[in-house]
Amino acid sequence: MKNFFKKIGLALATCLALLPLSACNEEDKDGMKTIRVNEVTHSIFYAPFYLAESLGYFKQENIKLEVSNGGGADKVMAAVLSGDADIGLCGPEAAIYVLTGGSTDAPKVFGQLTKRDGSFLVSRKAEPNFQWTDLKGKEILAGRKGGVPAMTFEYILGNYNLTDGVDLTLNYDVAFNLMTSAFEAGTADYCTMFDPVAYEYEAAGKGYVVASVGEASGEVPYTCFMAKESWLKKNGTHAEGFLRAIMKAIKYINENEASTVAPYLTSYFEGTTKESAAASVQRYAAIDAWQKDMAMTEASLNRLQDIIEKAGELDKRVKLDDLVDNTYAKKIATEVYGN
Repeated sequence: MKNFFKKIGLALATCLALLPLSACNEEDKDGMKTIRVNEVTHSIFYAPFYLAESLGYFKQENIKLEVSNGGGADKVMAAVLSGDADIGLCGPEAAIYVLTGGSTDAPKVFGQLTKRDGSFLVSRKAEPNFQWTDLKGKEILAGRKGGVPAMTFEYILGNYNLTDGVDLTLNYDVAFNLMTSAFEAGTADYCTMFDPVAYEYEAAGKGYVVASVGEASGEVPYTCFMAKESWLKKNGTHAEGFLRAIMKAIKYINENEASTVAPYLTSYFEGTTKESAAASVQRYAAIDAWQKDMAMTEASLNRLQDIIEKAGELDKRVKLDDLVDNTYAKKIATEVYGN
């Protein structure tokens, strides 16, 4: 966890240097509320987020988005803490680290978007009968040390009695958003990738998807929306509208074919075809990737903390109520689903 705070300190310093350039976050002259969101990566794994804008759900809530890519949970958290972003979309481990570090205005998770790892394991060769034990003696690019992607991967390996540094090598040296390019350049034997990158990488004949990491790991509160408590107190109505738009998009995905959803997403992924987008949506739907009511459960948080603790990255555990405010999600779920 010390490594996380070292990284977040550097990222925070950068954000603070840029802070005077950030736009004022009051309502615009047209009555719309501009909300700045920093996402950990850009992927169809977060399809409901983009779909909510594409279908006009954010506009219905008088919300206008400014989205930036952090390229890692530490950088997302630094942007939220500095005020350079209003909302962060990343793994809740980032908020856990800040909370246990004693912050007086720690970011609060107010909506859970995904409930399992969204990455796929890509091999350089076709392995139709892949088994996790086939990773013995291999090198894998699986994410940043201390990040949920890497820790989830470690958790799976533990289930197969595989240990980093003994049975195989996990390469933590490559930045999250640079892993695919590093893999293509020849680094490691396997790499974890999100869709549509994984799908298109395979379609181009560069590699082969051999397993779903999320399918193997089971449910965890993988990616969440979080904001500082001070921002939530001041912008509660907008926080509700934000979640309402996304939850309506989750409902839309669950009630429609991937081919119907895909055309609304392609503009968010340059060069991605409708066929590619549809295939990616279908793969995520097949593993039940999205949290329908966007509320985090105590059981799922405990499992996540088990994973982080096992990875040696957790100094002390946190309680659900200290980390999460499910008030917004539960209220919106009643409106959207009627129960």
